[in-house]
Amino acid sequence: MATECYDTIIIGGGPVGMALALTLQDSGLSTLILEARGVPEENEDPRPLALSHGSRLILEHLNAWHELSHTTPITTIHISNQGSLGRTVLLADDAGVPALGYVVNYHNLFRAMHSLLQKSKANYLAGAKVTKFTTDTKQGQVEFEHAGVKKQITAKLLVLADGGHLTGQIKDINYNIQDYQQWAIVANIKTQIRQSGIAYERFTPDGPVAMLPSGDDFALVWTVDPSAAKEVLALNETDFLSRLHAHFGDRLGKFITAGKRSGFPLALKYATPVTSQRIALVGNAAQTLHPVAGQGFNLGLRDAWELAHEILASETEIGTPTMLANYRQQRQTDSGAGRIFTDSLIKLFSNDNLLLRNMNGLGLSALDCLPPLKRFVARRMIFGARGS
Repeated sequence: MATECYDTIIIGGGPVGMALALTLQDSGLSTLILEARGVPEENEDPRPLALSHGSRLILEHLNAWHELSHTTPITTIHISNQGSLGRTVLLADDAGVPALGYVVNYHNLFRAMHSLLQKSKANYLAGAKVTKFTTDTKQGQVEFEHAGVKKQITAKLLVLADGGHLTGQIKDINYNIQDYQQWAIVANIKTQIRQSGIAYERFTPDGPVAMLPSGDDFALVWTVDPSAAKEVLALNETDFLSRLHAHFGDRLGKFITAGKRSGFPLALKYATPVTSQRIALVGNAAQTLHPVAGQGFNLGLRDAWELAHEILASETEIGTPTMLANYRQQRQTDSGAGRIFTDSLIKLFSNDNLLLRNMNGLGLSALDCLPPLKRFVARRMIFGARGS
């Protein structure tokens, strides 16, 4: 069996894996992306993605931003706490940026990036199911099946961008997992009051409910108790909207229609370490966060960006212990801060302790009165731990 050799093999062809490939595309290095699924259809994944302004800058550098068909800017984030009077409002001006973030559809982002890869004639292989991979001190070896044919390839570096499905094959990487005992329900929602660039994050004892501006309407991310998830998903549209309205409040007037609904369980999951012999983890393979504050995908995009620059700086030394140690060190502060930030928000705000709820309300009010602190929080939500 003839074995093809690459500089980098990316296992997982979602937006994070594609971002890595696009960053490397003009470097002269050989890269192959292996994606187990086919290219998704438009109705396959309705998830909204909240991209930070920092992520927009990365996508602009990759020439992917202007390929997006629909982007909705977030100019304001309104944060409130159910059962208390406290609230805070973050403005784009607080962070010195034109918009705090943007809401895009996962499918639209995928298609835009995939189109760029096709134009660049990148090696993107859909329907390629990896069955096994091994590494030694010199290279990694991957076995996969494609169109009924078993193949074997090698590379100096293997990058897992597959959400962590294959990391069980790596003996020295372990996952720390905390089940939040919550589900997220997502849907597109039309309300009486049309969106005006304001994203609403409302904390409740069951978890946060977010209404993100999307087109003329909103993208909902509603955290519910697992025991209620199936019930809420099974409600007819009228009852669903009534229940959501009662939970969220009157700030947007009447809730008029709901699009297709889907739900998924929520957990904090992160790998230690994020590298092994000739292997690096990025995106959800490295960490999966609670969707509160919309940090997860943006963190994964920064993983790909940082790893690409370590690869480019290493040139002929791709995949060496030194290169991987540099990547691990570069990502440690940012990923750790993202985990602590989102986990702390859930632990502080997702409870029915009246005293703590009132203290949280006071904290939100205090934040609203301290512009330097608001700028600090806003810029770290946008750019990560470096805040710039």
